[in-house]
Amino acid sequence: MRTGNPALNANTFESFGAYRRDAAVAPTGAMTILGTVHKTLFLLALAIGAACFTWSRATLMAEAAPGAAVGSVAGWVVGGALVALVAGFVICFKHTWAPILAPVYAIAEGLLLGGISAGFEAQYPGIVVQAVGCTFGTLCCLLLAYQSGMIRATENFKLGIVAATGGIALLYLVTFLAGLFGFSLFSSLYGSGLVGVGFSVVVVAIAALNLVLDFDFIEQAAERGAPKYLEWYGAFALMVTLVWLYLEILRLLAKLNDRR
Repeated sequence: MRTGNPALNANTFESFGAYRRDAAVAPTGAMTILGTVHKTLFLLALAIGAACFTWSRATLMAEAAPGAAVGSVAGWVVGGALVALVAGFVICFKHTWAPILAPVYAIAEGLLLGGISAGFEAQYPGIVVQAVGCTFGTLCCLLLAYQSGMIRATENFKLGIVAATGGIALLYLVTFLAGLFGFSLFSSLYGSGLVGVGFSVVVVAIAALNLVLDFDFIEQAAERGAPKYLEWYGAFALMVTLVWLYLEILRLLAKLNDRR
């Protein structure tokens, strides 16, 4: 079972000796798709609420001092990023802590995304609504396509998406490390030229297709009767992909705005 999501891997559910459903297993003690959906919606609600908090603070400060939108919530943004990073790593290694830490991760990510979104909105009015709409629209379309069988997560499909995701992650890592030492690599990929826009389109597509792998992975885990608390882990994993997809769509829309 392959997936490009760093929060999900072949050992995530196997390590629990994914058992078969039988008379000895109570239905309430096993993971279900519906339960995972409910928990995903709960985490999304927490993230949106936290994002509204930093967004509103940034907006109020921007009205008083134009240009200070992001700076006014820098502490919340940095704090949210650090908490989300720590919580995410802990959840990945301690799956049983997912019911407690997944909500913490969602709130922390919301604080981070609210500040980032406020910065983009100050520079490109209306871009956040477009990005949110595109993100959830993509989620709904891919979910319908997956349920209808239009998109099938075959082994070759999974292998291709995982390889592409790994390549993108490696590229981002190399660029980040080079930037720390004052080097600017692959600048054309991050610009608003045709190459930069094309690169963002590809990354958005790869991020979106990771949702298909996540759907497939969670469905298989539910069929195997994985432990109930893994619903929180599955919801957390979907949040990781959705956050990535939203940020990449935000970046793509910003590049398109720069070309106008």
